[in-house]
Amino acid sequence: MNYAAEPHGVYFFIDNKSFYASCESVARGLNPLTAVLCVMSETANTKGGLILAASPRAKQLFGLHNVNRQYELPHDERLLLVPPRMNLYIKKNLEINRIFTEYAAEEDLLPYSIDESLLDMTHSWHLFGKTARAVAQRIQHEIKRRLGLYVTVGIGDNPVQAKLALDIYAKHTRDLVGEIHYADVPTKIWSITDLTSVWGIGKRQAQRLHRLGINTMAELAAANPYHLQQELGVIGTQLFATAWGIDRSNLHEHYQPKQRSYSNGQVLPRDYWRANELEVVIKELVEQVASRVQAHHLQVGSVSLHLGLARTQATTRIHLAKTERISATDQITALRQITLSLFRKLWHGEGIRRINLAYGDLTPVTGMQLELLANNQEREKQRKLDQATATIRNRFGVDSLFRAQSLCSGGTALERAGLVGGHSGGNSYE
Repeated sequence: MNYAAEPHGVYFFIDNKSFYASCESVARGLNPLTAVLCVMSETANTKGGLILAASPRAKQLFGLHNVNRQYELPHDERLLLVPPRMNLYIKKNLEINRIFTEYAAEEDLLPYSIDESLLDMTHSWHLFGKTARAVAQRIQHEIKRRLGLYVTVGIGDNPVQAKLALDIYAKHTRDLVGEIHYADVPTKIWSITDLTSVWGIGKRQAQRLHRLGINTMAELAAANPYHLQQELGVIGTQLFATAWGIDRSNLHEHYQPKQRSYSNGQVLPRDYWRANELEVVIKELVEQVASRVQAHHLQVGSVSLHLGLARTQATTRIHLAKTERISATDQITALRQITLSLFRKLWHGEGIRRINLAYGDLTPVTGMQLELLANNQEREKQRKLDQATATIRNRFGVDSLFRAQSLCSGGTALERAGLVGGHSGGNSYE
């Protein structure tokens, strides 16, 4: 590769170490690195809770991961279980990103998630230290001094190098800083033997690569890029570039997707086996997703429904999924009927634990298409009712006006109305 022709900059990928658990530790006057604490998605007296974050010490002592559930936790008095407070985490995330703007311009800052941010330090790093690593350590110390939180930093000549440096190296060094540059590709990228540790390669993608005879990053770098593209599509080309440490993305360019869709989904509080309960949840999801479509003055051209099976199912399948093309519409009533019809074709009595609904093939609403055999006056009346409902909910909250179905067995909308990111917002910041 002719790296001289590739973009060269200074990028920091910064991760807040065990963010939720660290915020809870600091709020309790504990050291985030030594506290033995887990943030659970549900209260400690249930068996359905999921670990949202475990402190580094809890992971070390008990081998916990964010996929563990309540019933898998050890019975140890040292382990402190706390409920989530999403409002607290959002507040701390905003404070951390405000600190970042003291070192880089706002247009050079890209919040990647609630606990990770990407900084283009190309034009500003030299104002704060003699080396990029020294600047990274300065940012770490400032966040620790002001907020009591620890962050890890990956440094690279481009975003993908910074991300790999963060995930593979920074989290395992004493100063929590890792670096990868073009000159380091053979020693720091090709040496990676666990493909799933690489950003962008999950278990299924790794299995597809294994079937192509690719088991390490060195083998990925040596593969024929045209063959990868033929077998994996555009992602094959992207993975080949990652293996060579190449990333030509520009943080200042706004991405415009070719196709848009709106979706929503949820993990159910228990396994649902009854059609009436499942249909209540689906109707609630239709209301939520269709309202977003209407708010953007769009209409739906396709419906996708995904049902995740309960773990108790004696089957090799893990989900049911179906997509149907429909005549473009933004009418909630019509979308409800179409989605329920799709559900009845898809479901045959299986236990369901997860539901996802997506509306795609969106087009702008330019007017209501009259239908010869339909009651167009009733359709217009329903449209005005939908608009009035949206206005009330926007002003007074989503739970200010709801359908009686949400009071029926299986309904989740009212309980979820007060959640932030699917979890409790908490009663206070501190």
